[in-house]
Amino acid sequence: MLRLSVLDQSPVRSGGTAADAIHETLELAQACDRWGYQRYWLAEHHSTPGLAGSSPEVLIGQVAARTTRIRVGAGGVMLQHYSPLKVAENFRVLEALFPGRIDLGIGRAPGADSLTARALRADTRLEDFPRQVGDVIAFLRNRVPPDHALAKVVAMPSGPTAPEVWLLGSSDQSAALAAHLGTPFSFAHFINDEGGAEVTCAYARQFRPSEMLGTLRASVAVFVVCADTEAEALRLAKSRDLFIVRLYTGRSGRYPSVEEAEAYPYTERELAIVHHARRRTVAGAPEQVRDRLRALAAEYGVDELVVVTITHDVKARLRSYELLAQVFST
Repeated sequence: MLRLSVLDQSPVRSGGTAADAIHETLELAQACDRWGYQRYWLAEHHSTPGLAGSSPEVLIGQVAARTTRIRVGAGGVMLQHYSPLKVAENFRVLEALFPGRIDLGIGRAPGADSLTARALRADTRLEDFPRQVGDVIAFLRNRVPPDHALAKVVAMPSGPTAPEVWLLGSSDQSAALAAHLGTPFSFAHFINDEGGAEVTCAYARQFRPSEMLGTLRASVAVFVVCADTEAEALRLAKSRDLFIVRLYTGRSGRYPSVEEAEAYPYTERELAIVHHARRRTVAGAPEQVRDRLRALAAEYGVDELVVVTITHDVKARLRSYELLAQVFST
């Protein structure tokens, strides 16, 4: 059975505020908990006017406290900026509060421009990423090797369970590391639709069972707009067209309305950006979306899809997730 999960980037709508976005995240999480979604991940972005989710570990606690069943986690923590011990301790606190419900998704990307990354970053290099991931896992599971320089350090609070660690990525590097370490892997199709199936297949071939995970587990994150009709879904998706164009041309701003997008005078270069971005979007009526998502999951060889849905209209966003849950339950 194909499982559905959520990645929420806490979008800031034009005409709205970042505080509105955070409260809309809480509302959506509660609804998705009722509708039967498997997990709810919070994204990490910095200095991005259109995305308010800069601190997933803080939002996770709020979401988990307002829900009862759904797993809640980071999708993901941009580890290159942080101390592995501090990340492990943040998530050990969350696990103590909500045992058996916390995911720690770890990303390799900066989640920010170079200037913001410099403002965030500890004295680490990108090539340190595999070591950082290994340290986080060791601290989380109280398995720091005796010959490690930090062997006597214990991540607190200790406990009988640990958060589930996922590696996230849009290329083969994080997939290879996930296979080597024996962790689940999630591919970001909504960022990169080229070669993803080959990446997840390579992960499956190279996967080495670990103490954390005996059998491989993979998912694919995909951008979806589902509405009562195909025409309405395609209309709602126009907001993403303009948001992506502005993001890719260095003019990032709040998530535009459909009316703004329809009135915008796209250049030929910008239309090419739109065309490319639409390849990573699944938009349509419920049955259309279900069929396309099932085909995508089969192509990638996964049994879980992480759904990213952003619309300017808050009610339309909620309706998209509701329709998707309904059509997959029939």
